[in-house]
Formats: sequence, C-alpha cells, structure tokens
Amino acid sequence: MNERLLFNPTTTQPQQSIPEPYALPPWRVLIIDDDPDVHALTEVVFRSYTFEQRPIAFISGFSGHDAKRLLRDYPETAVILLDVVMENDHAGLEAARYIRSELKNRLVRIILRTGQPGQAPESRVIDDYDINDYKEKSTLSHQSLVTAMTTSLRSYRDLHTIETTRQGLNRMIEGAAHFYEYSSLGDLAVGILTQLVALLQPLQPSDSSAASHCFAATTKKGSLNLYAGLGHFSEAIGQPVENVVSTEVLTLIQQALTNQESLFQGNHYCGFFTTRRGFQNLLYLQADRPLLPVDRELIRVFAIHIASAFENLFLTREVINTQKSVTFTLGEVIEARSGDTGKHVRRVAESSRLLATLAGLSGDACELLSLASPMHDLGKIGIPDHILNKPDKLTPDEWHLIREHTSIGARILGTSDQEVIRTGAIIAGQHHEKWDGSGYPAGLAGQKIHIFARITAIIDVFDALANKRPYKDAWPLEQIISLFRAESGRHFDPDLVALFLDHLDEFLEIQGAFQDGGDASGAP
Repeated sequence: MNERLLFNPTTTQPQQSIPEPYALPPWRVLIIDDDPDVHALTEVVFRSYTFEQRPIAFISGFSGHDAKRLLRDYPETAVILLDVVMENDHAGLEAARYIRSELKNRLVRIILRTGQPGQAPESRVIDDYDINDYKEKSTLSHQSLVTAMTTSLRSYRDLHTIETTRQGLNRMIEGAAHFYEYSSLGDLAVGILTQLVALLQPLQPSDSSAASHCFAATTKKGSLNLYAGLGHFSEAIGQPVENVVSTEVLTLIQQALTNQESLFQGNHYCGFFTTRRGFQNLLYLQADRPLLPVDRELIRVFAIHIASAFENLFLTREVINTQKSVTFTLGEVIEARSGDTGKHVRRVAESSRLLATLAGLSGDACELLSLASPMHDLGKIGIPDHILNKPDKLTPDEWHLIREHTSIGARILGTSDQEVIRTGAIIAGQHHEKWDGSGYPAGLAGQKIHIFARITAIIDVFDALANKRPYKDAWPLEQIISLFRAESGRHFDPDLVALFLDHLDEFLEIQGAFQDGGDASGAP
C-alpha cells in the first residue's frame, strides 16, 4: 500500500483562502485493482484534478482483502474505485458487502469498475451491494471517470456534512443540558470548552491526530486573564491573554472585544459573550484543522446555549448573593443584640464551608451550608435581652428559656419553601445536639444529627471561645484545642474534630480575615 498526493500547480481554480499549514486535507480515494496499469492510468487522469480546491490522495490496494484492511485503517475515505474480479471472481463484491455490513460505513462512495461485466451485472449489484456507480472498463473514458469522481465526492461531502451536523447536534443537546447545573463560573467554562472541542471531533478518530486548544477569559482590573483552559492552555490559568497567544491571535481577540462580536479565522474561533448585567466573557478555540462551514454553523448554534448558560449562571449567582445578604443580615441582627459586631456569622459561614469541604461534601452542599449556617442562632430573637446578655451565671429557669432558641429558630425558618431557609431550620434546631445524645432540644445522637448541624456546632463553639463576648474573654488557643480533644466523641463528631484540628491553621486564617478592621488582632 502506498499513498500519493496529486497536486495541480497550474490549476486556474481559486486557491484555498486558508493559508498553510492549515490548508484543508486532500480527499482520500482508494484504488483497489489487481492490475498495476489501472493504478498508474487513474493517477494520470487525476493528476490535475481538484474538487473544492482540494486535491486527491490516492491509496493503492490490489485485492479484496486489501480493500477490507484499508477501509478499517482509513474509515474517512471518500471514494473507492473498486474492481470486481481480483483474487477470485467476486472479491470486489465481497469487499463492498463487508464495508457496508461489517464496517457499517455508509458514507464512502463505491464506484465499481469491471472488465468482466458478466461476472457482476449492473442491475443486480447496484441494489444487492449498495454500489453508488458502475463502470465498464472497456467503455470508461477520461471524462466519464472525472465526472463519476466529482459526483461521488459531492455526494460524500453532503452526506458527511449531514452526519457531522447530526452528531454535533446530538453532542450539543447532551452537553448543553448540563450547563445549567454548574454553580461556578470556572466549572461552567470548562464544561463549555469541553463541549466546544467535542463538537469538532471527526466522524472517525483517524481524521485527526492533534487536539484542539481553548480557553475562557474575562477582564479583571483592566487585564484580560484566563480563568479556564484545555489543551496547552490548561497550564496558563490566571495569566494575561497576551502572555499565552501569538501576536496574530491577540489581534483577532482584540478585534472581537472591540467589535463585541464572535469571529472565525482559519482554524481559530473567538467567541464574545456578554450578560445583561454587562459581564463579558471571551472564549478562544484553536482547532487542529480549518473550521469548515458546517463547523461554524454548529458553533453559531452552540453559542446560543453558551450565552444562555452564562446568563443563567449570573442570574443564579445574583439570587445566591441576595440569599447570602439576607441570611447574613438576619444573623448579624441577632448577634448585634449580644454585643457582637456581626463578624461572627461571616466567620461561621466561611469556616463551615471549609470544614464541609474537608469532610468531602459536594460543592453545592458546601455552598448551601455556608448560606444557611449564619442563621443558626436566629431563635435568639425570642429571648429577652436581659437573659441573652446576662454577664452572670444563668438561673435554672433562665437556662431553660435560653435553650428554647433552638426550637424557636427551627419553627420560624421551618415554614419556608426555600432550600436555604429550610436548611437553616435544620441547623438552628440541631446545632446544640451532642454526639453522645446529651444535647438539646431532642437529645439526638451520632449520625442522627444532620452533618450540617454537626459542622456548625464545632465552628460555632470554636468562634465563641476564640473571640471576646460581653460575658467572657477570648480563650487561649491551647485551652481551646484541649477542650475539643476532650469533647471529641462526647459533644462533637470525632471525625470532624480530627479534620478541624488537622487544618486548624486554615480556620485561624478565617478568624484573622473577619475581625474588626479586617486584621488578625483579635485572633487567638
């Protein structure tokens, strides 16, 4: 087997507008015939031939066995010039049946050429073997062969376009359905980039040996920086775009930003997207081949989903930010009654998120906990100030009354249909339960206490001990650590305590970040 590229240096047809090295690949054509002269003559006929500015790459085979093997190796073949009688009287027909039935290749166009038409009557083989054209060698002229090739290539091109579009739309539908599940911009961008690359995957893996490279970028503090990337851009996250692309690509990107439009050029795609709030995203794709018209149409359709996904994410984030503002405000109002500045609820939110992450909870669960945990003491709204802020030891009646804040909070929050508020009800009602069952209000023990409440309990106690309150000074860090070790398996979930103490430095950083004035002066 050998492959020969036949270019026409004197063709009068317009040259391919895409410059090298991104010129479109040649059409691959198999010549399957046991007569070497047929191969040589065919090459002479097509030496100056191009179809849509693309030449032909011939691959030679000399038997039905070769035909089967070569189609397995080169499934992207456009046309087969197939002899009938080779190693046996029906070798070509057997190969044709194998191609259609075994390889399931319906795209390749089969032109049957025979010098013995009696062995394979045209009327029978066209129907029985899914042959696309039938030529008798004795009557085959130069022009008729060129006409047959052009017709076959045009048919292959159209079928290939239809199949590419079908597969691309299927990939698009399957992938886009997940876009609305992402809660972070980075995750969404990676999902979009992955799907964008998948859209351009060839029908057959051997069509391409190179990978596409792409990134997502946005403007921050006057600089266009990458925040997601695939291929060789995956190592450039956080860098300015001008540091990772060529001057030519940077010019294309700047043009897209200036004109606020998406652009195609050769094997490059630069997508510009903006939300109704004015947030701008730029997607760049460097494909391993020129972007064909069908690729561009698929990307244009896909861009509708991309724009919608970005808009949905920012609307969702706006809702989340609103929820966060509400829950922080509620928590801060309660803490203000206790003489605290309100930074307690922010420390609890961030520390709860951290401990949940360390415990292996999902990203969505960690976010939900960080939104709901600031409401853990909401029930204190029903406790009189003189009891809530009493500097002396509480009487038994006062202690009984202040314990009611858990039930009050659960009752107030439990009437909502919103997930964040309902989660706040669980935390408010259970964050004073203890691992050994000695807590309140229900005496729950172990795993029966919701993990959100178990996490909040550790964080709430730690923050209360580490910071000055009207009725107490902050504890020394060594004393806090001793208490948690002593209460592990009694008051607190022992696995969570171990995680907390193993990563104590990270929790202390949060303490320092949310003190009055934004410094760590109040941290233990």
